[in-house]
Formats: sequence, structure tokens, C-alpha cells
Amino acid sequence: MAKVLLVEDDLALQQLTKDYLEHNGLSVAVLSDGSEVMAAIEHDMPDMMILDVMLPGKDGFSVCREVRDKYNLPILMLTAKGEDFDQVIGLELGADDYVIKPAEPRVLLARVNALLRRNQAPNTHSEALNFGVLSVDKTSREVTLSGQEIVLTSHEFELLWLLSSRAGEVLSRDFVHEQMIGRQYDGLDRTVDVRISRLRKKLGDNSDKPYRIKTVWGQGYLFVADAWN
Repeated sequence: MAKVLLVEDDLALQQLTKDYLEHNGLSVAVLSDGSEVMAAIEHDMPDMMILDVMLPGKDGFSVCREVRDKYNLPILMLTAKGEDFDQVIGLELGADDYVIKPAEPRVLLARVNALLRRNQAPNTHSEALNFGVLSVDKTSREVTLSGQEIVLTSHEFELLWLLSSRAGEVLSRDFVHEQMIGRQYDGLDRTVDVRISRLRKKLGDNSDKPYRIKTVWGQGYLFVADAWN
């Protein structure tokens, strides 16, 4: 039974969400204060976390940053606002997905299950790719650049593997979004854009004029195989 840590200070919503997730086969621990999250994770490592943005003690953005610096567990953020501003900040800090409150329970459950499946999917055979100074190992989920290990979240790794395993091929935004997020691109979701930006930063690409992971205007994204020499 997967363990979910729900951090939500609206006690009525917290209880409703807990009951619904547990009714659908998940084990749910709850917190109401952001300052208690790190201790709870260290005491009983959950399989994923649902994190509200507005919290007492420490806000969700600060919690997300602190957790991501130490752990790779999936983080689903809850935000009461629909502006790109909140969504992009959460993704930049390492959140894996977000849901805008009030969340329809079935949608929230689907997002939770999708994150759990991606994080727990076993590797059945060894696969590794090498491009000059870059090495991407799917079995160990390790990435090295010029001999230095690059720490990626699970979803950043999946995105890098998707792009690098189809090096030289322009992958459309719609395709990448559906492969990574598990749903069709709605024209507004910034998740893939933010993850691409984070990958470029971590892999030493030029953010203004990327040459390793290119954006092909009007077409999609291109992983350049010979840009890592």
C-alpha cells in the first residue's frame, strides 16, 4: 500500500481528501504545518507528498525547495490560484505536478496514481546511453556529465531519457507532454517547459541559446547527440 503524506491546513478538506484516498487503497498521513514536514519524512518516508501552497509555519514553496534538496519523492502541489506564476514557481522548485483547488477528487486521485506508477515502475533490463561527456543510465537512473554525477528528480530523469533515447528526432510538445504527464496538452500547462529549462540548467546548456536540448520553433524539442563532445 503506497504511503502518501498530505500537507493541508484546511482541516475539513484535509479529512475529505484523506478519506477519499484511503477509500481508494492508499495509506495517508496528514500534517497541517509546513514546518513539520521534514521531520515527518525523515521519520516515516512516504512514497509521495501532496503539498498545499498556503501553509502556517512554512509555506509550500519553501517546503518543496527543502524537500527537493534532500529527497526525490514525487511532490504534487495544491494551489488555490490558477495563475501561471504559482504553477511555474512550484515546478521550478522541483514539484512533479500540480492541481488547482478545489480539486475534483477523481482528478486528484488520477494524478496521485500517475506519479506513484512512474516513480515505482521497475526497470526490467539494462539500458545506458553515452553522448561524449554525458552518460545516462536507465537501470541505475544515474546521469554523469564530465565524470560528475548530476542529481535529477525522477521526472527530470524520465524527460532526459525520453529526449536522449530519440536523439536527433524533433519531438512535438504534444507528444512530450502526453508521455511525461499522461494527458493531452491543453495549450496552457507549463510543466514540460519548466522541466526542459531545469534540465538545461543542470546539464550546462545555454539557457538563452540552447544548443544541447534545442527548441525547434513551431515543432518541438530536439536532443542534439553531438553537442556533448
